[in-house]
Amino acid sequence: MKKFSITLATIFLSMASLSSGYSQDQNDSIPVNLGEIVVTSLRIDRRIKDLPVSVAMVDSAQYLKRSALTLSNVLEDEPGVSRGGDGVWATNINIRGFGEDRLVILVDGNRVETATDLTASFSMIDVNDVDHVEIIKGAQSSLYGTGAMGGIVNIITKQGHFASKPYVKGDFVSGFASVNRLFSNHASVNAGSKKWYLSLGGTYAKAGDLRTPDGILPNSHYTTDNISVKFGVKPFANHLFMIQYQRNWSKDVGIPGGSAFPGPAKATYTDIGRHLLSASYSITGITEKLSALELKYFTQYIVRDVSLEPNTVTNTTLPNGNVQRTTPEVFYPFGKHLTNGVQLQSTWDLTANNVLIAGVDVWGRKLTTGREKHIRVDVLNPAGDILKTNNLVRGETPIPESSFSSTGLFFQNETRFLEDRLTMILGGRFDGILIKNEQGVDVDYISINGERNDNPPTQRITFPAGKEKSMSWSANAGVLYRLVKDVDLSLNLARAFRAPSLEERFKYIDLGNFVRLGDPSLEPEKSYSADLGLRIWKSRFNLQADVFVNRITNMIVERPGEFIYRLTSDSKEETIPALINDNVRKALLYGFDVKFAYNFSTDFVLFGSGAYVRGMALETEGNLPLIPPLNGRMGLRYTNSRLGSLEFSVFGAAKQDKIAEGEQETPGYYRLDAALNTKTMYMGPLGLQLFAGIDNITNNRYTNHLSTNRGSISVEPGRNIYIRLRLAF
Repeated sequence: MKKFSITLATIFLSMASLSSGYSQDQNDSIPVNLGEIVVTSLRIDRRIKDLPVSVAMVDSAQYLKRSALTLSNVLEDEPGVSRGGDGVWATNINIRGFGEDRLVILVDGNRVETATDLTASFSMIDVNDVDHVEIIKGAQSSLYGTGAMGGIVNIITKQGHFASKPYVKGDFVSGFASVNRLFSNHASVNAGSKKWYLSLGGTYAKAGDLRTPDGILPNSHYTTDNISVKFGVKPFANHLFMIQYQRNWSKDVGIPGGSAFPGPAKATYTDIGRHLLSASYSITGITEKLSALELKYFTQYIVRDVSLEPNTVTNTTLPNGNVQRTTPEVFYPFGKHLTNGVQLQSTWDLTANNVLIAGVDVWGRKLTTGREKHIRVDVLNPAGDILKTNNLVRGETPIPESSFSSTGLFFQNETRFLEDRLTMILGGRFDGILIKNEQGVDVDYISINGERNDNPPTQRITFPAGKEKSMSWSANAGVLYRLVKDVDLSLNLARAFRAPSLEERFKYIDLGNFVRLGDPSLEPEKSYSADLGLRIWKSRFNLQADVFVNRITNMIVERPGEFIYRLTSDSKEETIPALINDNVRKALLYGFDVKFAYNFSTDFVLFGSGAYVRGMALETEGNLPLIPPLNGRMGLRYTNSRLGSLEFSVFGAAKQDKIAEGEQETPGYYRLDAALNTKTMYMGPLGLQLFAGIDNITNNRYTNHLSTNRGSISVEPGRNIYIRLRLAF
């Protein structure tokens, strides 16, 4: 380790001598965040400091500086945002106690309907293609409809740009991470002029099994390749047309654990991928009052193919004294997710101090799933001799073919008072939802020794075909008041809703030693929330602090139960544990998060953050599941105007003993990290920049409460040494 550190320091210093010139890299010239960054997730371009909601923005520089194994590894630096997942590849985030199913995930403003226990949405985003990520903490259903109870995550990918003169630029990033022997290479080329731009990019990455303080985490490898194409053109003055295509594909993705793959099973995504095609046409300056009109369309297709080896054997004694040995050999689940959406939005400058946004948002999702189980059944005599062997193939549909359609009308009005000292934002939305499903049965067919029966005696209807319509509404009111110069108070009140997902309604997931069952009669969730914030935007010190409360009715959770089934008509009745979706009539989440940065010396910045959330089921006085513990981060960053920056940080979490039924307590822990980056050094037209660091310097053994690894190794990654080189021209 000492030799590695000396080598990094040598590289760090020697690169400074490559050229006397250097670039003023992104964010290096501003020691602390002044809230001047513009975000778009509230459907209008506004600086963070001008919004009465809790907003965080993570730019591409952070993904280069950090190990960035996945998108979630960097987002968890933000207070109130916690990382979870299964191993390294399949990660997700939790915002203030809300998981992905209660967040709206967007890619360039397009809804990503993959936040289910059958997919891994954050793992299907190319980190190298991310320009920045905007995180809105708190309910915003009035803008995006169902699901935005906990917040919005808008992943903005890198786009081309227009320029006064024709240009061609390129970028190449190559990196290595020791914790899983990850090799990653990314290349992009951008060209454009006054009227058009074109951006091409691609990434290839291959990783081995993860190393932890307890040893190798088996079946945690993966291979991924991604491509993206973005094109923009200005056909007329004030007109802009943009189109893009993204393909994210991974193969041989080991899943070392997770809620959908329990027990000793070995699960692998043989193929999992995402295609996104989106286009938009916008016109600005239409009339004095109508300042902008934009029409957007997107289609997204996700495929998920799994190979699952249950690795379980069941022995049953028959009435005649013989033994029936059932060996599930391999299961092949698959899922296909198709989402389409169209959105029309208008922006009206009613007065100098009043802006109105109004529009219509229509989107729909279709889900198709299937599963084939290959099972061997041996009949043995008391001496252990095999008398007979039957090879069974069971064709199943975990979730019947179903669709979810939503049509929403939304508006948001922003008004400024008292010479811009007071800003008020009021918004509302009305949604109509249509849900359809085909009939579902617990077995589609059974094949015994090659003879298929499409109507086996044990076949029964699990979900009758149906159609359901519903209406809902949501609203929010936000106020931002400037107490004194650079000090603001904010208050945001919201009423949000979430319709049960197709998975929560119709799933029948039997993949090992327990099953997960949906309930078509689930009620939609509704919430009322409040967020009070303090903002300080001084040139050498900033602070963003929030306290929040969110009261939910009909919150959907999984409760332990039992599932009774027969493998064949003459088989013995079996009972296995089950997790069944149910409504908790009333739930309450409350807590705080805080973040600060202090530039106490010319070159030094002290930074820190902290977050706490408490989740309770009010009627039972029990704890809600998957609530992150009290956690925080503290660090010191040194920046040299000629060399670059170096930072050390410590992340810690308290013991989580306020757990729901079926969860396990996790002890408190801490983790030390270090990261450095050089300035961009130029050798003629070529720019060179180095990034390196160490995660978990002390190789601490710890368990993340939101992770679902199983088996003998359930801890997080061990010491990770990473290095990344960026070349640009």
